[in-house]
Amino acid sequence: MGVLQRFERRIEEMVNRPFARAFKAEVQPVEIASALQRECDDRAAIVARGRTMVPNQFTVALGPHDHERLSVYAVALGEELAAMVTEHAAEQNYAFLGPVTVEFERDEELDTGRFRVRSAVAAGAVAADPSRSEAPARTGAPWLDVNGTPFTLTAPVTRIGRGTDADLRIDDPGISREHAEVRHQGGDVTIVDAGSTNGVIVDGRRVEQARLEDGAVVVLGSTSLTFHAGDR
Repeated sequence: MGVLQRFERRIEEMVNRPFARAFKAEVQPVEIASALQRECDDRAAIVARGRTMVPNQFTVALGPHDHERLSVYAVALGEELAAMVTEHAAEQNYAFLGPVTVEFERDEELDTGRFRVRSAVAAGAVAADPSRSEAPARTGAPWLDVNGTPFTLTAPVTRIGRGTDADLRIDDPGISREHAEVRHQGGDVTIVDAGSTNGVIVDGRRVEQARLEDGAVVVLGSTSLTFHAGDR
């Protein structure tokens, strides 16, 4: 089953919910999904051998009638579309510089049933394992807040860096390809400098290694990460 078919099935599973009743006519979710796939394919750029980058921020412009009809469901639909884009990228071996987002805006010049898609590349934190970006409250594990993006620390060792091999990849020129490791053992979480160029700052102090307390602020390059202890 293809990405679009899986997306349609998830939408169809909502048929008994008010969410689905918005999609009886005019702009259909699968039309937007298909357009987002094309936008990725059209803007794919090979930046290194074996690495093709695509946009990660999408804006869907809708006419007044469609926007009013869908605005109530914009968050839920945006999340479904972002998940679809992520699935498509995985199948095509595309990579993102930051989290995938899909938002909607009103365009007075568009007629009912018409829409436009804009895309952009925005740097941010990307987890190698998408499940580690789930809502931390669901896991109870300690986690990092990276500019508003959550990342759970469920593995014994989490590698942070700018390189593609990192468990938590942050596109920041001040961060080394292999910058730091977060080690989680028992109730303790420790961050260790992995030989980075610009070092690891914890609560304003440069460290080679430090135990993280709840609320600690870690600075890597120009990126701030806030540590949350979770349920212990």
